[in-house]
Amino acid sequence: MSHIVFLDSATLPVPVSRPRPSDRWTERLSTREHELVDALADADIAITNKVPLRSDALRQLPKLKYICVAASGYDSVDIAYCREHDIQVSNVPAYAASSVAEHVIACIFMLRRQMLSYNQLAASSAWTSSPVFCVHGAPIRDIRGATLGLIGLGAIGKEVLRMATALGMRVLVSERKGNTEARPGYTLFDTVIANSDVISLHCPLSADTNGLIGERELSMMRPTAVLINTARGALVDERALEAALFRQSIAGAALDVLQLEPPHEQHRFVTGQPDNLLLTPHVAWASTSAVETLARAVSANVQSFLEQRTLNRVA
Repeated sequence: MSHIVFLDSATLPVPVSRPRPSDRWTERLSTREHELVDALADADIAITNKVPLRSDALRQLPKLKYICVAASGYDSVDIAYCREHDIQVSNVPAYAASSVAEHVIACIFMLRRQMLSYNQLAASSAWTSSPVFCVHGAPIRDIRGATLGLIGLGAIGKEVLRMATALGMRVLVSERKGNTEARPGYTLFDTVIANSDVISLHCPLSADTNGLIGERELSMMRPTAVLINTARGALVDERALEAALFRQSIAGAALDVLQLEPPHEQHRFVTGQPDNLLLTPHVAWASTSAVETLARAVSANVQSFLEQRTLNRVA
């Protein structure tokens, strides 16, 4: 009989089915760092969405044989340690590609067409006191014909590319930052930053991509351009972005992720959101269909490990 521990089940709004009724199943709504070793002390299998599993904790868990990441990104797990110590790891690839891509497209409409600003105007006295039928405020920019810069072309990036092309956008796919030659179909990173009306991030977080968008990149962007991040918060230097938004050196940003989640209650983006920031609480992935797909896939991954045929293995 195996002992399966779900470390942060509150991250899913639907239940995950137990692969085998005979196994011991422990569901924790959340798990803090200081609780981790005790929570997994008797576990053979861990399920985690965002609870980090690093080497300092893993070396204290000799019984642990399998980790199922309830997400596509698995940067929360020390993959190198797991490979060296025969701990198998699976993820759930591409389950939310359509959900995240639709969120990105929605953000493009919200930001380019200034829907936040005009919603505020409609709810204020500006409309009721207008001498004419409409109220003109921030400039409304078309989506059709605008240039979208994609940084990262995995499953989500490809789905954004498909949707954006259908809307009549011109799409530039970025080469890796620092590369001096672009592969066929790709455009140099700096060229994408400087020539895009919308920049959308879809790359994994790594040592190479940490702080990918900082003061330098923001200063290169068009003053009418917007930045969208639905990937990982640490891809963006938040202080540099905050300064750019308040200076209005870029037109706006949409963030579904932050460096620290949940953010501190005094985080500037939470307490004093600039008018040109659209902030959502890491839910781009969470359409009803995507969540249900994820829950089924987590159960299937664990079942496959128990049957010695590990699905979606990344370590």
